[in-house]
Amino acid sequence: MRVFLSAGEPSGDHHAALLVRAIRDRRPDAICVGLGGPHMAAEGCTLIADMTMLAVMWFLRSMLNIHRFVDLARRAERSFLDARPDVCVLVDFPGFHWWLAWRAKRHGIPVVFYCPPQIWAWGSWRIRKMRRLVDHVLSALPFEHDWFTAHGMHSTLVGHPFFDELKPAELHNADDSAHPFVLLLPGSRGQEIESNLGTLVRAAAAIHAQVPGARFAIGAIHERHARLITAAVDAGPEGRGLGIEIHAGRTRSLIGKATAAIACSGSVSLELLAARVPTVIVYRLAGWEYVVQSWFRQTRYFTLVNLLASREPIGPVQGVWMPPFAVPPADPEAVYPEYLAVQDPADRLAAHVVEWLIDAGARHRVVQQLEAIASVVARPGSADRAAAAVLAIATRSRGDASAEADNRRAA
Repeated sequence: MRVFLSAGEPSGDHHAALLVRAIRDRRPDAICVGLGGPHMAAEGCTLIADMTMLAVMWFLRSMLNIHRFVDLARRAERSFLDARPDVCVLVDFPGFHWWLAWRAKRHGIPVVFYCPPQIWAWGSWRIRKMRRLVDHVLSALPFEHDWFTAHGMHSTLVGHPFFDELKPAELHNADDSAHPFVLLLPGSRGQEIESNLGTLVRAAAAIHAQVPGARFAIGAIHERHARLITAAVDAGPEGRGLGIEIHAGRTRSLIGKATAAIACSGSVSLELLAARVPTVIVYRLAGWEYVVQSWFRQTRYFTLVNLLASREPIGPVQGVWMPPFAVPPADPEAVYPEYLAVQDPADRLAAHVVEWLIDAGARHRVVQQLEAIASVVARPGSADRAAAAVLAIATRSRGDASAEADNRRAA
């Protein structure tokens, strides 16, 4: 049995690696090949190329790398011709993966999306493309599964892979002593770090001014980002005197120790949920980006934890023609205060964290909300459930291919 997998960014590489492990546990004879990164390779997936170095966002930046994506798609298609896989599994990263899905489908290879694109949030009209190019969706979130099935997709709710490797001891390790620990997470992409790091450091300085005993650490996904972050913190005046520690590849253990956190928007919010860490979410945008997203976004919140807590998470927001001239307050109903901001929201971020650090009751109320959400969604076993679904689809594909070959021989 041959399984082709593709992941286009560091978090997808990690999720795909867990899936490769689960597939090989169930079928030791399975051959896994594809596009991805070092985590997939470490689990025994033969890589055509490391695609995680090309993780980009927004249209213009994608266009600058289009020649590289075209080359990767051609190399993947060549591998389809050299040794046809029984199934093609795509993990997030929809822009490139639409191309890859089209190439797999034209060779009769079933396409499965694990951690599918959030088209329920951005551009729901793309469901027509998804129905045409994707055979099965492995949904990570309950409301996501409901939305896909309601729109005519074959979907299996497998849960989110972020919950797969969390150990019970990691969930309630927050340090509530006189020296609380505040974790800063500026994102997993270089451009996210560039946009959000300064805001996080300025917020840390504001927190330190009111809670002098607070300790701070920044979690980087790997050493390259850690070096960039260290250089940026050392170059700016805001971080001086704060004693900010910078760690690479230790995000999960840092989350387990955090009293509170400030994080760039992303699926890391689910790890923070699983560890019950009160968190403020931020994402900095240019003015034109803010306007564009307001016309395309289909959700009240942009943070997954808040969407999971909402009774009606999906629905259009009001489009605007001009970005706000000041940072508006966070929605008071949000479990995690969130700021999609053009101007610097550092002071507002700091105010939330300071409240959690000095008011045990305020922090406890957030933790209780997180407990309620986690009891429903924070279940491990996503990769194992996904592997079962992938192997079932691959087995059917092998049977169909064998039957087609028999029919050709009979003719």
